[in-house]
Amino acid sequence: MSGKNDSPADPFKKALGEATRAMANDPELTVAFSVDPPGMSNDTLRLPQVSRRMTRAEVMLARGAGDAAALKLRFHNPGAHARYAPQGEVARGIYEAMETARCEALGARAMPGVADNLDARLSDDAARRGLGDIRDVADAPLADAAAMALRCAATGRKAPPGVANVLELWRERLEGEGGEALADLATLLEDQTAFAKQARRLISDMGYGDQLGDDPDAPEDDEQEGEDAPEEDEADSGDEEGGDEQEPEDFAPDESESAETQRAEVEAELEETDGEENETPAEDEGAPPDQPPPLPDSEASRDYRIYTRAHDEEIRAEELCDEQELDRLRSYLDKQLDPLKGAVGRLANKLQRRLQAQQNRSWEFDLEEGVLDAGRLARVVTNPLTPLSFKMEQETDFKDTVVSLLIDNSGSMRGRPISIAAISADVLARTLERCHVKVEILGFTTRAWKGGQAREDWLKAGRPALPGRLNDLRHIVFKAADAPWRRARRNLGLMMREGLLKENIDGEALEWAHRRLERRPEQRRILMVISDGAPVDDSTLSVNPSNYLERHLRDVIAMIERRKAVELLAIGIGHDVTRYYSRAVTITDVEQLAGAMTEQLAALFESDPRARARAERRAPQRRRA
Repeated sequence: MSGKNDSPADPFKKALGEATRAMANDPELTVAFSVDPPGMSNDTLRLPQVSRRMTRAEVMLARGAGDAAALKLRFHNPGAHARYAPQGEVARGIYEAMETARCEALGARAMPGVADNLDARLSDDAARRGLGDIRDVADAPLADAAAMALRCAATGRKAPPGVANVLELWRERLEGEGGEALADLATLLEDQTAFAKQARRLISDMGYGDQLGDDPDAPEDDEQEGEDAPEEDEADSGDEEGGDEQEPEDFAPDESESAETQRAEVEAELEETDGEENETPAEDEGAPPDQPPPLPDSEASRDYRIYTRAHDEEIRAEELCDEQELDRLRSYLDKQLDPLKGAVGRLANKLQRRLQAQQNRSWEFDLEEGVLDAGRLARVVTNPLTPLSFKMEQETDFKDTVVSLLIDNSGSMRGRPISIAAISADVLARTLERCHVKVEILGFTTRAWKGGQAREDWLKAGRPALPGRLNDLRHIVFKAADAPWRRARRNLGLMMREGLLKENIDGEALEWAHRRLERRPEQRRILMVISDGAPVDDSTLSVNPSNYLERHLRDVIAMIERRKAVELLAIGIGHDVTRYYSRAVTITDVEQLAGAMTEQLAALFESDPRARARAERRAPQRRRA
């Protein structure tokens, strides 16, 4: 007999868990349903939560997430994948997307029900990321387009609407430059090693060959034939038993045999009959295709140039100084926090109450169906003719959210402004974490004053005209979104370090933070920028137009606001940022920063438009919404 608190969704969850374990061929796999993003955590697979109402959208999304994860667990060999993984960011994104598409296509082309579930998941992801609203190919992610092109070629199914838009924007180039490689990839789904090699060829054909890194199959000094070995390896790429003697050294025998056994079992279960596993794609050894023009240095502006990225760094805060120094700096920051504890604490509690109010569930009473309302049984006892009353739990519309705080670490922030910024970020991170909102804290500055090594390289090259950005960037991760606050709290003390704060190139920092958020799985992504001035770098502005960095910042802001995948807002400290950002606040006194940050975030989480407008008006000196 079912308990009185059992949810109508429990039988569905149990069945989906069993189906996921069977498809993954892992009877010990733990399947849990959570409001957290779907994915693997240790040995537990998280799937999207299914409410008591069990709407079709919820059911299809949970099935799609379960099928996608199970197929990846069954068909994916991490060793083979890592061996051929490219080094560059764009190339790796394409490579990862193609591998995911391979695993899902194996299940989709054998089981139409699985294909429908995967399409529902893709449609939900496309809607959440706003892919259907993209109109410019420069804004469309190539990795998604390439993966969908492979799915369509391998399964014969049409692309879901949102992803279809991205595919159409890239179709001409994919069919022109990568058409042959894509066609070959669709015949190699069962052979991950051959597929990975062919995926690298597609990446090269699309113009990103420089991001592939070293060829993992390149012969070493003690290998057999000299210059002809790479060509033979390439020709034999579709045959796993064809004389490549280096692979047993790179793969553990058990792992390789397990992957082969899993593939054989799945082929038997799904009644695969195409028999294409041992076919070898014909390699075209003619003249190399013409290389496409290089991509611009910025997604937002084709006119923006970077002289060199060789000396840029993206670094975690704990890598910039030792533990003892971090502890000392954190202690200093805590002393700065003492006089502000009362005011900042009240603001944090206010924000927490607002967020928790949004997350609380409520009940709808006096319904004709649903859960029996025991609280209203007394009136049935007193009047037997009174009908029974039922209630139903209302779902919250509070979306899974991540907030990124991007803090200007330039020299003009030195002193009280950077202290207040660090304190405010610290308190907000703690508050939002208690409300199950993930927080990322980032900082941006340069590695040197007046150019650094980039300028030295430019001088040695004879001072070419209009070199573009001419300094060494330093982008700092004080707290990653998935890191708990208790582990990252002392990192914020680094902002107090003498000599850290130098110059600020806001446009590239904003583009970097936006890219990080775009890769996050959360449904809602918020980026808050805290700055006290326009972008300034003496080295860059001395050899480029005076508005060079400012124009790029405007282009990046326009791109982010146009894509709508990330909600962007800014707070200017003594600097009018409302001339750049459509949603911005300018404060004249740094002491107002904590209040401005709290009010702005609270306004974003207000579900009632009138309440949101009231919350926004509370922020000091707001110029426009």
